[in-house]
Amino acid sequence: MQMNYTNNQTTLKLELDWEPEEHHIAWAITTLVDSIPTGDLEAESSWTGRPEYPVKMLLKMLLFSYSRSVFSGRKIAEMGDENLVMRWLMGNIVTVPSYRTINRFRVHPRTKTLIKRLYSLFRTQLTSLGLIDDSALYIDGTKLAANANKYTFVWRKSVEKNEPKLDEKSNQLYDQIIQNEVDLAVRQETDGSLDSTELKAVSDKVSNEIDNLNQVIANEKVKPGGSQNKRRRRKLKHYNHLLKTDLIPRKQNYEFANRTFGERNSFAKTDTDATFMRMKEDPMKNGQLKPGYNLQVASQHQYTLYFDLFQRPTDTRTLVPFLSSIFTQAPNASQYVVADAGYGSEMNYQFISDDLEKDFLIPYGMYEKEQTRAYHKDKRKVANWDYDEYNDCYTDLDGIEFRFHNYSIRHDRYGTERKFKVYWAVDYFEDPQRQELATTQSGRPRQISINANWEYFKNKAKEQLSSEIGRQLYGQRKIDVEPIFANLKAHLAFKRFSVRGLSATWNEVGIALMANNLVKLAKVAANLKEHGQKQEGNSHKSRISFLFSYRIRVMSRTLCVLTIFDRTSPWRAWATT
Repeated sequence: MQMNYTNNQTTLKLELDWEPEEHHIAWAITTLVDSIPTGDLEAESSWTGRPEYPVKMLLKMLLFSYSRSVFSGRKIAEMGDENLVMRWLMGNIVTVPSYRTINRFRVHPRTKTLIKRLYSLFRTQLTSLGLIDDSALYIDGTKLAANANKYTFVWRKSVEKNEPKLDEKSNQLYDQIIQNEVDLAVRQETDGSLDSTELKAVSDKVSNEIDNLNQVIANEKVKPGGSQNKRRRRKLKHYNHLLKTDLIPRKQNYEFANRTFGERNSFAKTDTDATFMRMKEDPMKNGQLKPGYNLQVASQHQYTLYFDLFQRPTDTRTLVPFLSSIFTQAPNASQYVVADAGYGSEMNYQFISDDLEKDFLIPYGMYEKEQTRAYHKDKRKVANWDYDEYNDCYTDLDGIEFRFHNYSIRHDRYGTERKFKVYWAVDYFEDPQRQELATTQSGRPRQISINANWEYFKNKAKEQLSSEIGRQLYGQRKIDVEPIFANLKAHLAFKRFSVRGLSATWNEVGIALMANNLVKLAKVAANLKEHGQKQEGNSHKSRISFLFSYRIRVMSRTLCVLTIFDRTSPWRAWATT
């Protein structure tokens, strides 16, 4: 006998209400979004125009769709029509928002403020549940592909190489036009290059001169050997053609590129905020650069608490601005900052210790190698030499003494200042064998440079990483922050942005990471309930066993054994009631 099934007939609907199951992610989404104060939402709305869709509803739709790996605006709108959970999240709103409304909402600048507020409330909620504390923040980064074409790159070196050639060509053309008796007077500097505005002015003056020549040629008579004005007009037309089709467009492109680069060395034409980076996903196995963004995440217990998006390919220079934004929002966010060796640098160590006054558990690049036996036996490493603090001199493993010579200040390409002490090898002119060890192949004395500030922070990093709490927290790093990227890319399949621009991509990755948080929170709640039921069941069984054994204590030992193991015994039925 089959159940009664009717799909196209009129039926009396008895189900007056429907709700998702108890620990469905929809409940976590609703609880979090509904906790946003109404005042924060009223500031974002307008009192004029057509009534807008509720911001909370749009946010719930995006969080649920991203938790189901649906990122397309059209697919999200389709879910609003067909998905029962999505309809429940929409509430009493009958009309499903169009894909245009959804796309406009997730890229809107005001959505960024809403997402920041959402993360603040989420951190408060986790703290109240006892799932996070202020002990440590685990930081790591990954690269996400931008919504840009792969081969639309613009390189800074290419612009720096070709723009001077274009300027030289423009100056030569400028001189040729003057030689053809055209009064230009548009150059601002005698020896400077012409910008696009000045080139346009030159083109306008040449066009005016051509118009004047057209009038003269129309009224002049035929001359033997041809008209000089026609020959002059022919040259000016050629010059004007070069200006309009080559020089001006290329100059405009170079000027736009220089404005767009900023501190970067590349950008994509279809998403000018994206930078070309080397991705981990490299199917061609050739290290091909692709446009993308560098995502930085600060987590605890596999929850994303803070995040930011950067245009820099390397993690080292993202730590200072990332931590600045974190501790601006929450000055007591954590006591320890834990990250891998990609973040270990003098600038980062000094910022965490001096500016933030926090402890860091970040190894530097050579930390692991310095623990090896081969490193300790390498006589070229200054760390293995003897240092005389009183005389301020080093002695290498060959007995060559290096004495202080001078101070040196160096600046890297980012402008960071580093102070060094330079030591020179002693001149052993009386001992040819030692003299050879104290000089280079060119006959100059050997030199070493010591950065005392860097050595101090390296020793501090070693001390903190080797401590008991340091080993415990740093060992937690891999299983804390790395699974977030695994869930984001593998489970949610979020590997490439659907929007363009730094602000829009920031909004999208914020929604994706929060969806990942809520998926985990819903699983934790379900597991806690299941664990609680098991604990309650075990406790109930133990109470039954105790009661059962107490009741039959007066009976014989044989009867007790038979009663415990005989499933048909009436004692068993009594004990379980």
